[in-house]
Amino acid sequence: MNDYYKDKYLIPSIRIKDFDYADGEYFVTICTKDREVLFGEVQGGDIQLSEEGKIAEKFWKEIPLHFPNLILDEFVIMPNHVHGIVIIDNHCDSERRDAINRVSTSQGAGGITGVKNPMLNKGTLPFIIRWFKGRSAFEIRKINSSFNWQPRYYEHVIRDQKSFLNIQDYIAENPLKWAKDENNPVNINNKK
Repeated sequence: MNDYYKDKYLIPSIRIKDFDYADGEYFVTICTKDREVLFGEVQGGDIQLSEEGKIAEKFWKEIPLHFPNLILDEFVIMPNHVHGIVIIDNHCDSERRDAINRVSTSQGAGGITGVKNPMLNKGTLPFIIRWFKGRSAFEIRKINSSFNWQPRYYEHVIRDQKSFLNIQDYIAENPLKWAKDENNPVNINNKK
């Protein structure tokens, strides 16, 4: 595989090959750029949200209004990241078609991935996260013009009930464990 495209280094995708990210349960983590603490602070095991954090929370909660086949489960807004469980069920969508036919096949659609690009498919996790990041960033920049999300995000496909319950607990307990969290700038600086 060529590691360069147009003289730029290609970062390998963390996505599962040939997985359409349209149905399933996902654990998602989205960080602020450079893990900058902007969303509030943890006090006594509870997160006290800043104005930026309140905006992130508002738009996280609004995701199902824009994507009706999506259910939000446990989530938390942390000082510099968001954790959440997203459940996507497109089986009830009468318009659902197979992965190859869900998007326009016009020339050039999907860039390097062609028609398999999940960013073009409205019910997929990448499309949903893109909407959340774009909408929340637009509003946050009204009070903090330098705000940015990290370009990528982390997602984990939840494959069984035990994993689902463990992730729910992890998210719920995240503020209590902030002092040791790998996203806490104190811990990041200590690793250097």
